[in-house]
Amino acid sequence: MSHDKLFIPGPVEVSPKTWAAFSKPMIGHRGEAFRALYRAIHPRLQTLFGTKQPVFLSTSSAWGVMEASIRNLVSGRVLNCMCGAFSDKWLDVSRRCGKEAEPLQVDWGKHIDPAALDEKLTTGDFDTVTLIHNETSTGVMNPVAEICAVVRKYPQVALVVDSVSSFSAVPIAMDALGIDVLLTGSQKALALPPGFSLFSVSEKAFARAEQQKDRGYYFDFLEFRKNQETDMTPTTPSIAHIHALESKLDDIFAEGLTNRYERHARTNALVHDWVRRRGFDFFAEDGYRSKT
Repeated sequence: MSHDKLFIPGPVEVSPKTWAAFSKPMIGHRGEAFRALYRAIHPRLQTLFGTKQPVFLSTSSAWGVMEASIRNLVSGRVLNCMCGAFSDKWLDVSRRCGKEAEPLQVDWGKHIDPAALDEKLTTGDFDTVTLIHNETSTGVMNPVAEICAVVRKYPQVALVVDSVSSFSAVPIAMDALGIDVLLTGSQKALALPPGFSLFSVSEKAFARAEQQKDRGYYFDFLEFRKNQETDMTPTTPSIAHIHALESKLDDIFAEGLTNRYERHARTNALVHDWVRRRGFDFFAEDGYRSKT
């Protein structure tokens, strides 16, 4: 079937191999076949996330998990790092969840300054920080390692990182960086159909969630943990997405992570060179431009 080829940040083109996996015959989500499927992909997901923590499968867009992070973690005030359309929206979501939220706002095209974040956190006013690693709307890639180093100075602060448009294209070591919730979506670098997300949660974040009384059910981090312990999900998952994810993980690890990261870097350099040679300019500031 013919279709319009997509040249947008996401959803991106889905390969015939991935579509074939997506179209596999259905299995029961409470049977051994599903448990075996989850068990098969879980160690490789942990490798991609750079974590020893469990990795969860959510039948939702990444925004579901972004909202879940607010509901599960914020008991005081959240600081939303804002540098574009998606990161700006997190402030609105935080307030709609009934939380006290404050922006750390920079002009679109600029990056989040770790020093400015440090200044905010010295006040002791915040227990959670949200950050979008790669702001799709502006093409800014925030300095996640430097930002994580700042947040680690404040043990009472939980850090939530959205990696939707960077995950699996550049390395992000969740445990080493001290990220408390790392989340991503299916439709960008993973090149899966949209409508599915993945995330992992630190022990500090689980402890925080245990103190929250309004976590709800569908996005309750503790429900995800309890079910994952038996290779299950809290609710009926999109099994087709998980079959497709298994196929994509086969591709990623057959290529090798280092080779994959290097390929993305080469493609990124090719696009940047094309932009310069044709006399265009970049919206994102130099030194903080997206690498995906």
